[in-house]
Amino acid sequence: MMSLHLRRQLMGFAYTIPTVAFVALLFVTPLLLVARMSITSWPLLGHVGALNFPKNYASIWTNRLFWPAVTFTIEYTVLATTLLIGLGLALALIVQSQSRWVAWLRTVFLLPVSLGLAAASLLAYGFFSRESGPVLLLLDQLGVGDSFGFFATPIAALLTTTFLIVWKFAGFYMLILLVGLQGIPDEIYEAGQIDGAGRWQTFRHITLPMLLPSLSLSLILCVTGSLLAFDQFFILTKGGPDNSTVTVVQLIYREAFQRQNLGTAAALSIVVLIVLLLINVLQLRFLRRRED
Repeated sequence: MMSLHLRRQLMGFAYTIPTVAFVALLFVTPLLLVARMSITSWPLLGHVGALNFPKNYASIWTNRLFWPAVTFTIEYTVLATTLLIGLGLALALIVQSQSRWVAWLRTVFLLPVSLGLAAASLLAYGFFSRESGPVLLLLDQLGVGDSFGFFATPIAALLTTTFLIVWKFAGFYMLILLVGLQGIPDEIYEAGQIDGAGRWQTFRHITLPMLLPSLSLSLILCVTGSLLAFDQFFILTKGGPDNSTVTVVQLIYREAFQRQNLGTAAALSIVVLIVLLLINVLQLRFLRRRED
């Protein structure tokens, strides 16, 4: 019996070896390398210097773009999260019923999800471009084209980029919330109708509480993805106008590949990782308390 138990334990351990190797090679090892780079004078080209802790971390707070990038990233996260989860819930409520048009609507809402973010950003750039974009061409023909500039001002660039993200990912969050809606037993709704609950009362006291796990997952994914935004702003705005749409991840890119200072970029990456972990832990604790 002991030999059989040992063999089963060894077999279970053997099954985990590929996953452990994958995580160690592609996550733990790069993380340790970034941690080492963050305390070292590490140029993009040239020889690695000596340890300089905490110089790389101290230089973050004196970077003139750091606090504007943090402020803009938070603004974008709040705006994108609110719109994505709100629209995703609205779409999920629309397509949860069984009708002849539901399958077609689900397909239409999910189609943008299949497009890569970089490809979608390039598509939006061409669509809203002043040189070749059909939107401004149509507005010019109407005589109001000069009044519009989709990337000309900070607020216009933010709203245009957020529109792209909402168009692309609303169907994804619709799918997550739709699965949660379909998991709510019909008996609970029937009991609410017997007690005389109206549509708003049913939505507030039955749908939302029962949907909290799906909303929690959507919130965590949306907040994390928005805080790590890079592709859409790098392609559409390039941080402009006047560095007003630089995100934190763009700042990491600039430090690493434009200023060629991998040490500072690595230190900023470690700070972002710690902040993301804290935000996710706080979100999970808060949402679990609400769920309980």
